Amino acid sequence: MPDSSHNSNTDDPQSRATVELDACGLFCPEPVMLLHNKIRDMQAGDLLRLTATDPSTSRDVPKFCHFLGHELLESKEDGDKYSYLIRKTGG
Repeated sequence: MPDSSHNSNTDDPQSRATVELDACGLFCPEPVMLLHNKIRDMQAGDLLRLTATDPSTSRDVPKFCHFLGHELLESKEDGDKYSYLIRKTGG
């Protein structure tokens, strides 16, 4: 299975998020806390797009996904904004 954790193909229909979470202006640990609360209420297979301005999310979000078994489909940095596309797994 190919590693798609840093796929930047936004034309892929699977990359359209079911849920948008804006954590811009928040600092560690708030973005990951919001992510944890939001993803808990989602269905397996749903996609979440997290947008943040805290650089620590580039470390924290991949660790969050790895630890809880969710799929990090995309991770992008654009200036001072960080964007992540996460698929909730069934676990």
